[in-house]
Amino acid sequence: MRTLLDFPRILFVVSLLVLWLSARLGASWRKRRELDDEMREDFGVVLAATLTLLGLIIAFTFSMATTRYDLRKNYEEAEANAIGTEYVRADLMPPEGAAKMRTLLRTYIDQRILFYTVRDQRRVKQINDYTAQLQSQLWSSVTTPAKEQPTPVIALAVAGMNDVLNSEGYTQAAWWNRIPTAGWVLMIVIAICCNLLMGFAARRVEKEALLLTVLPLILSISFFLIADIDSPRGGLIRIQPQNLVSLRDSLPTQ
Repeated sequence: MRTLLDFPRILFVVSLLVLWLSARLGASWRKRRELDDEMREDFGVVLAATLTLLGLIIAFTFSMATTRYDLRKNYEEAEANAIGTEYVRADLMPPEGAAKMRTLLRTYIDQRILFYTVRDQRRVKQINDYTAQLQSQLWSSVTTPAKEQPTPVIALAVAGMNDVLNSEGYTQAAWWNRIPTAGWVLMIVIAICCNLLMGFAARRVEKEALLLTVLPLILSISFFLIADIDSPRGGLIRIQPQNLVSLRDSLPTQ
């Protein structure tokens, strides 16, 4: 099920509007109550502490997003290496089994490339279903000869196929590993509080209208960047299956 976090550009617009309204709401409260010098000093401490906390949370969340992005990149590379190794190990199988395995692996690579490039959820589901069928056929292509001729050489091909199947599972798990929703809620709530306080700190709302827009804009850009990196399919920054494409292009020459 897709949420607002899967659409970073919409999240940017919504967060900008919500945060700007929060700042304006804080400014409207300021008109109803003026702060004396002693309360203004305490208010400045609270505002600085809240902004500092928000900055730390944004930094930690951005670090979480980039870590998950790097993990998806590494698993794409590992998956391409596992498939390429198994394609070479097909020579260890009987001639008929080797030809079948290579054909299935070529088809399997095409499906894995589509997994990285397709955005439509219905199409992704079809790709995952077909990938599961191919995995069953690939596993049968190595286990059947292994049962007929249980030799250490064929066992090496079986181990390689196991790595191919495992690498797809690791990739899928990395794509599911997103920033927790509770983390997003906490960050957005603190951002709203910061804008309320910023609006309350404004003495002349009419002259500081542009200033009250700066913080919501900066925070919205930060949210957009974090959501874009954290969203494997909905963002502009996406994992390109360069290693899988390179492997597919090199297979006919092997």
